Amino acid sequence: MKQKVLGQTIFAKSRFLGFGFLAMLTATMAMAAEPGYHLVNTYALGGDGGWDYLSIDSSARRLYISRATHVIVLDADSGKPVGDIPDTPGVHGIALAPELGRGFISNGREGTVTIFDLKTLKAIAKVRAGENPDAILYDPASKRVFAFNGRSHDATAIDAAKGSVVGTIKLEGKPEFAVSDEKGEIFVNIEDKSQIDAIDPAKLEVKASWPLAPCEEPNGLAMDRKHRRLFAGCDNKMMAVVDADTGKVIATPAIGDGVDANTFDPGTELAFASCGEGVLTVVHEDSPMKFSVLENVPTQPGARTMALDEKTHNAYLVTAKFGPPPAPTADNPHPRRTILPDSFVVLVYGK
Repeated sequence: MKQKVLGQTIFAKSRFLGFGFLAMLTATMAMAAEPGYHLVNTYALGGDGGWDYLSIDSSARRLYISRATHVIVLDADSGKPVGDIPDTPGVHGIALAPELGRGFISNGREGTVTIFDLKTLKAIAKVRAGENPDAILYDPASKRVFAFNGRSHDATAIDAAKGSVVGTIKLEGKPEFAVSDEKGEIFVNIEDKSQIDAIDPAKLEVKASWPLAPCEEPNGLAMDRKHRRLFAGCDNKMMAVVDADTGKVIATPAIGDGVDANTFDPGTELAFASCGEGVLTVVHEDSPMKFSVLENVPTQPGARTMALDEKTHNAYLVTAKFGPPPAPTADNPHPRRTILPDSFVVLVYGK
């Protein structure tokens, strides 16, 4: 009797283990068969001029694209133009403050910040910044906008509601991209020093400066606010993952060449690096201490700036087709490649 019961138990366990193994195998095969990020849409925009940062308002479904002297505003789902913000000479970035109904544009060539209404897209005012304002962000904790000035090596702080300058933060070198933890701290890449500065947005001072070695010349910057992790895109083809409390470099997963933008999706725990060689590197946060490259998605040469839609989890990149550079001159010994007419596009990547 005992032997019979024992045999039934062993058989039952074996059958359970067999079902368990089959379920695990099926799940593994399903994960392997699941397609990665790929091109899901292309919006042909054409037009003239270079470009820089993109910003997306996931709630309002609007995509903002900097374009030399103006900002193009698209419906994020259809790709159709819904407006245009003119008179932004040398535009670099767009920061959005939905709670205040305002947006802010850094005009690098003019040294100003344009304040505009999010509903009407009409300009409200222009505020004087430093020399060549580049990256720009809105910090909800302090309700201030920060324009990071590449040539004057400082940051201009603006009261977002009043539209007035409240101070300037001196930096050690050339600031690139910046992020806010939305709790009273801002982080900015200092490109020529290969470091991240932690800034107090209320006191308008640098709290700490952290070296990023082995990362060199950081550009894009993103943040996982939940786990306090920063993701810096580095010129030497790596993503420096940094502890936002200690400044320690935790990991350096490999990315493509020519990175300019990084972003993080809290819904999927994926970090992205858009690289000019024509690659979108996707990194998974396996744990707060471990990060792995999931894939290098082929894009298009020059697609190195990006915005992530946290609602659809789609990544938006922009680029164009290029011709040969013009002949070098004394004033411009290393001219950039020419942009072929009407070849400017938005590339949408998703699953």
